[in-house]
Amino acid sequence: MINDLQVKSDETETLQMRVTGSTDQPALIYLPGLHGDWTLISSFKAAIAGRVCFVEYTYPRTMQWSLEDYARACQQALLDHGITKGWLLAESYGSQIAWAMLGLTPAEFRIQGIILAGGFVRHPAPWGVRGAQFLLSRLPLSLMRAGMAIYGLYARFRHLHAPETKASLAEFFARRTEPDRQAAAHRLHLIAGNDPRTIAQVTRIPVYYLAGLIDPLVPWPWVRAWLGKNCPGYRGGRTFYGADHNVLATSPRPAAEQVIHWLMQD
Repeated sequence: MINDLQVKSDETETLQMRVTGSTDQPALIYLPGLHGDWTLISSFKAAIAGRVCFVEYTYPRTMQWSLEDYARACQQALLDHGITKGWLLAESYGSQIAWAMLGLTPAEFRIQGIILAGGFVRHPAPWGVRGAQFLLSRLPLSLMRAGMAIYGLYARFRHLHAPETKASLAEFFARRTEPDRQAAAHRLHLIAGNDPRTIAQVTRIPVYYLAGLIDPLVPWPWVRAWLGKNCPGYRGGRTFYGADHNVLATSPRPAAEQVIHWLMQD
């Protein structure tokens, strides 16, 4: 069963939510990374099909929302669909929304656990995030398109064994427009200014970490070490040696099996 729900934003776009599977099954809510949509999760979704109620979002291309705005919109969409509890699968930037959802008052949706996929608490290199925001917001569109063309060649090779994700690449590239670029720059601004460590330090629900070995964007050994020392709910993680920062897309089937194992044991 697939259902679509849209929640109006303060811009022309909407927050989109897609639900696959029965709501009688455990809910797994995917919060996408900086790209902000569900185009790269297809192979992971196929691998986990039939075992969870899978919820996925595409964020609006807003430059006005705060992280709390994202969190409240995501929570409200779940409640509108009758989903009142579940696990968050927070990819990269999505981890910042996950911590914000934990901090919501009132928290009408019960978060049963969090799986960070290339995620973080306070980003270990906020200066790098600010630099990336500066470059992304000022990069000429022609250079961005050239970069996308190069990435397209890499992505078709990288997802050779993930046919569902490979089939979604056309939609992924079609979404990389000028408003999309500016929205991504705004999300980088939110990352640079966010520090959810006080939330993580009192989090006792299960927290797990998925990483790809080669990750130039988030230094996951530092993140996991911090979680181990400071987050009461941290239960450990797993690193996939054939994956990169986008571990859910580059190691979708092993990641799906690991996620199911964590859900079932808690």
